[in-house]
Amino acid sequence: MKIFTTKQIAGLDAYTTKNEPILDIDLMERASLQVSSWLVQEFTTERKMVFFAGPGNNGGDALAIARQLADLDYVCEVYLLDFGKVLKGSPAINWQRLEEQGKVILHKITAINEFPETEDSDVIIDGLFGSGLTRPLEGLPAEIVRQINQLSNSVVAIDIPSGLMGEDNSENQFENIIRADFTLTFQFAKLSFLFAENAEYVGEWEVLPIGLHPDGIEQFTSPYLLVEQNDILDKMPVRSKFDHKGNLGHALLIAGSYGKMGAAVLASTACLRAGVGLLTTHVPHMGYSIIQTAVPEAMASIDQHDSMFTQFPALDAFSAIGIGPGLGQKQNSRKALCELLETAKIPLVIDADALNILSENPKWLEKLPEGSILTPHPGEFKRLVGDTQNTYQSIQKQLEFSEKYKCVVILKGAHTSVSTASGNLYFNSTGNPGMATAGSGDVLTGIISGLLAQEMKSEDAAVLGVYLHGLAGDLAAAKKSENALIAGDIIEFMGQAYKHLSNEQ
Repeated sequence: MKIFTTKQIAGLDAYTTKNEPILDIDLMERASLQVSSWLVQEFTTERKMVFFAGPGNNGGDALAIARQLADLDYVCEVYLLDFGKVLKGSPAINWQRLEEQGKVILHKITAINEFPETEDSDVIIDGLFGSGLTRPLEGLPAEIVRQINQLSNSVVAIDIPSGLMGEDNSENQFENIIRADFTLTFQFAKLSFLFAENAEYVGEWEVLPIGLHPDGIEQFTSPYLLVEQNDILDKMPVRSKFDHKGNLGHALLIAGSYGKMGAAVLASTACLRAGVGLLTTHVPHMGYSIIQTAVPEAMASIDQHDSMFTQFPALDAFSAIGIGPGLGQKQNSRKALCELLETAKIPLVIDADALNILSENPKWLEKLPEGSILTPHPGEFKRLVGDTQNTYQSIQKQLEFSEKYKCVVILKGAHTSVSTASGNLYFNSTGNPGMATAGSGDVLTGIISGLLAQEMKSEDAAVLGVYLHGLAGDLAAAKKSENALIAGDIIEFMGQAYKHLSNEQ
């Protein structure tokens, strides 16, 4: 799914009205019917609906929804924000339709002392301001928002919570943004919905189709994409009858140190579950018996040092290299990583301590083999690129980093983002909070290394690996619960994740 900017969405609305063709008032009616249908499924007629509507198209949506619900025997009350100007366009038509219908109690609110008293069971419908907002709310609208936020009522936002901007909220006044329990957005997710700092305002969100013109959607381009199941199916590795381990890739994992051999075990097992034909795991001497016992399917390469990474084997045999899980940051390991970057001619998957070493030696980034994949969590990313004020600024730096160093960056989080050197940013749609557990990142490194070794493009290996990792986590959580989830469960359900996607194909 493309994620368009709010300006682009306005352009798509205009394209649709011109080329379907359809009148603006009829497109508004179509969108409003989608919201009304959702509300009918969620709330009974015993719940009064209290609408706060602005003078723009978002308010026009709210007015149309109030009329539609009133026809279905809901008790509806509308409070129209009145700046002393005459309503125009589709909002004016919908206000007139409400007056003619005569089923909805209508008010105009000109001062905060006209804010209504509500019962706890009332449902607040936020239609004050839509996605076209370009500056923070102030004055009466801000007062109304703050008053709504003090209520205990369920709040449903139409398209976007009033006061929230669709992309960059760096200069916003967060106390003047509606805190919605549900946000029903039209046709596309808004970029700002995917940012952790906005979760308390957006609540649970759902995309409702409103029939924007498919030709317009095809023609409009966006660097931002939300990865869904259909996007993944054609990236799945397919085996032929005559495949053998020798032509399904040979991965090298460099992982583990004294006290952190579990990371090497997790990454190695995940790499194998990703379908790689052969795996060699390079471990310190003390880790030999551990890796051979815990992961018998992997071959072992043994470092000369007893407890840390100081060297690597000849690289000719390998089709992908993963490094970082449990590696440690000793001086000898730093030196060996630098030598690896200078020697490797194939993409690397770089995680954990290897990333931390890179962040302390930024000149080494110039040595990255083209197509390498970096997998930082937010703290590691901050050490790589510096401070950012919010997620919007982070993803801009993420895109700049990928373009500068011709690499893929996987910024881990609730909607893990994958940036590419070509300027695309993919947001993942799988995963759950149970995956915030020790070793989950090591599993991801193993999965992506295993996919990359099968001669997948770096971009595809990263996007598919992140999706599979999250899907396996979702299947594991469904069986074992989010609270009890551990990294090994993600590996255990990798087969089910593959099976699920294969069945969908």
